[in-house]
Amino acid sequence: MEIPDVAGPLADIRVLDLTRALSGPFATMILGDLGADVIKVEDVWHGDDTRRWGPPFQGDDAAYFLAINRNKRGLSVNLKTPEGQQIMRKLAARSDIFMENFRPGAAARLGLGYQELSRENPRLIYASISGYGQTGPDAGLPGYDAVAQAVSGMMSVTGEPGGEPVRSGTSLADVGAGMWALIGILAALHAREASGRGQLIDISLLDGQVAWLTYVAGKYFATGVTPGRYGSAHESLAPYQVFPTADDPLMVAVGSDGLWRSFTAAAGLDELTDDPRYATNPDRVRNRDTLIPRITKALAARGCAEWTALLNVAGVPVGPVNTVPAALAQPQVAAREMVVEITHPVAGTLRTLGSPLKLSAQPASVRRAPPTLGQHTGEILGEAGYSAARIAELREAGVIRLQQPAQRQQVADAGLDLDPARHPHARDVGRGRREGDDIIAVPGQPDIGRRFVRADLLDRLRAMVGDPGGERHAEICHMAAERAVAEEALPFLRVHLAQSAGEGLQRLAALLG
Repeated sequence: MEIPDVAGPLADIRVLDLTRALSGPFATMILGDLGADVIKVEDVWHGDDTRRWGPPFQGDDAAYFLAINRNKRGLSVNLKTPEGQQIMRKLAARSDIFMENFRPGAAARLGLGYQELSRENPRLIYASISGYGQTGPDAGLPGYDAVAQAVSGMMSVTGEPGGEPVRSGTSLADVGAGMWALIGILAALHAREASGRGQLIDISLLDGQVAWLTYVAGKYFATGVTPGRYGSAHESLAPYQVFPTADDPLMVAVGSDGLWRSFTAAAGLDELTDDPRYATNPDRVRNRDTLIPRITKALAARGCAEWTALLNVAGVPVGPVNTVPAALAQPQVAAREMVVEITHPVAGTLRTLGSPLKLSAQPASVRRAPPTLGQHTGEILGEAGYSAARIAELREAGVIRLQQPAQRQQVADAGLDLDPARHPHARDVGRGRREGDDIIAVPGQPDIGRRFVRADLLDRLRAMVGDPGGERHAEICHMAAERAVAEEALPFLRVHLAQSAGEGLQRLAALLG
């Protein structure tokens, strides 16, 4: 995908993105695709949980994370510290959009609620996504996609007749909430042009799924009958479902009486065209039990590809039930640039999905790979007026995390291995060998730029600290034998020790200090 010469339609918009998982990151990714400057805020330890939602992993991050975080800059801040909260308030004062998906009340307890931030920046648009919304008796309950699909009634109408209710194949409640949030944000941006003020946007996964019931709820309101499950079929249209063919399944969508006539003519079912049991859609719906076997028998005579070509020529909407690889390999998908490549600083070349937003004058674009944890912290704070000395102080105190050198770098002349443990090679130890260098690299823990870890370090640390669990030290932070590297590790050690401090770990901090 070529990056367009013109800026995106939201190029003058700055987004402060405190969301995690799927709903919020999906929404802010679209804002980024449209040109907004999206700053993804993560903690200093692990970052967004989805970085570890694997396998599969590409580089150090899960493919899940990489799929929904492009076109963002990465800022790593400890929001549990007063200094971290001050950084957020300063950035929010310079932002157009603030987005979070904490449980209701959590952001306000950090001093980052709508009331607090809008006093400093009345133009701020504040979007909040939660499981059940900011109001109502269930507002405080935890919410996840699958639960929203269940509680909303959506799951009750998904699945085969007589079978169990099932979750959709993708996280539609999360993606839907992200899209509702995006619609609200764009509406609030438009309203701000007239009022000069931002507003609070309150989105819930439950509301979004209830809204998507649409005609299913309408039919219940009209009849009082509890809707059921129809598998691939449509409760209000027939034939409108997947049919077996001589080889692969075929989706047939006859959505009008005119299409019915085209379908029967192309399928060799002329005797059914004007049959009073099937002549109109209500007739076909009432008599689907006798209609569907007739169609199934006719379609079994040819293969899926042959039927697809024949029926499409006749103007009947049909198509194969593709696997994901087959869907992504379609020439039409390529022509629409829905699969693109970007270069990631650790993972290398990544294939990712393109944007479905095709604007003629200011098109969406994929310009930036998903950020590594803390990749742009120094850059963003510098833009906000923080001096290099102050940034160094914040880093030393464990308030922020700065970009680290590439983890997979090899330093041959020093005999070092800087690969994470997930990517072992011949010089690694601790996996059944005792010779060579001890390598301590725990996925998801803070990175230390130059890890000088000598062969007998673990034994010496165990003796000096009095804790036989060398692995426990590794879980807390990477350890280094040389003082220069130890000084880099110390702020992270202090942060962890402040949360849970045993005597042995306190002595380790003293050793490295």
